[in-house]
Amino acid sequence: MNPNDSIYDSLGGAEGLHRLVEVFYAKVQLHPQLGPLFPADITPVMEKQYQFLSQFFGGPTLYSDQHGHPMMRARHMHIPITPERAEEWLECMKEALEETGVEEPLRSFVMSRLAGPAHHFVNMPQE
Repeated sequence: MNPNDSIYDSLGGAEGLHRLVEVFYAKVQLHPQLGPLFPADITPVMEKQYQFLSQFFGGPTLYSDQHGHPMMRARHMHIPITPERAEEWLECMKEALEETGVEEPLRSFVMSRLAGPAHHFVNMPQE
């Protein structure tokens, strides 16, 4: 990991991030707790996730350019997100980072960056 590169660049830019999102959502769709929260056609969700992560990790501002301010917590309020689901989401991402070959210390750095937002989205207590 080059400290002068953005996370976006360190993850391989557009190509690397697309691959990460694809692997991640394959895991999410198969997850017994997370899969049912998503629509059958996950393609639009994947595209928005790619756009958001590009921006979040220091790449192009794709999400804001197309959808306005992210307001991610508000956009997720209709989804029942418990602390357990936030952790499960993070675990799927960790597995996707490993599967796509993201090495340490970048993998841990990405996970630390995503942990705050994942827990910020929690909108209901543990079931």
